[in-house]
Amino acid sequence: MRVLVLSPGQLHDQLVRLPAVAAVSQQLQASVHVACAPSVRAAWEMLPSLDKVIPFDFESQLTLADWANLLGNVREPDFQVCLNFSEGQQVNLMLSMSHIPTRIAERGFATTETVEPDGGWPAQALVAYLKPLGCELDANQFRLSLPASELDEVRASQPSGDGPLLLLAPKGQDGDWPAARWEQLPTTIRERLGGLRSVMVPTNEPLRRRAAAIACADVVLSSCPVSQALATYCGTPLVALGAQADDLPQRGEIRCLGEASKLSELDEASVLAALGF
Repeated sequence: MRVLVLSPGQLHDQLVRLPAVAAVSQQLQASVHVACAPSVRAAWEMLPSLDKVIPFDFESQLTLADWANLLGNVREPDFQVCLNFSEGQQVNLMLSMSHIPTRIAERGFATTETVEPDGGWPAQALVAYLKPLGCELDANQFRLSLPASELDEVRASQPSGDGPLLLLAPKGQDGDWPAARWEQLPTTIRERLGGLRSVMVPTNEPLRRRAAAIACADVVLSSCPVSQALATYCGTPLVALGAQADDLPQRGEIRCLGEASKLSELDEASVLAALGF
């Protein structure tokens, strides 16, 4: 079986959809083609069942020729299912001219199964897309599968020592927790835990490399939604700055702290307490 995923949006949007698409591919033994912007393809390249990425930027100024090219990519393989996260007349017109028998979306005249996301954190809410297929979803159990060679490469680059590794992943934008506090925090912790090791992940770090670094850490402190999602999917303990409780699954090792619009007001003592100090 082949499944087509029409996936507009930013990198974090793609990561939110990974558990649902992985569940469909596993339970239906299906290969997956994803239409998304080239800038976010790295998220889908971490999905083992991915067969092909179709470069298509839903947010750009698309022409009739662009939609015709997408239709050609859609009609060539024999797709049985389309999970459509896009909206609009053009995408529905394109799908109506496809041969895909099951087309699942929240709305649109080309939709054969109309769904409404359920409650829960965003990744789990997409169970609604799976119900028409008879599939189940426990997004809390989803884990990224990263090659051992990539994990070994990251471990070799980590600071030496036997102490726990704290990974810092700031969002790096206006309104973030101040840069001076990110830099000072490891020093403060070492006054209490001398063996602490720490690394700072650059905001432009390639996604797979960032995921591997997070998977090899003992705890992650992050104000970046992408890094927070990666930590969730790696099972790494996380303190998520600016995230709300319903943004992430309810786990003992995940703690949300502060409001996204008020991170500059967050003091070091509160962060230390959330980290267990």
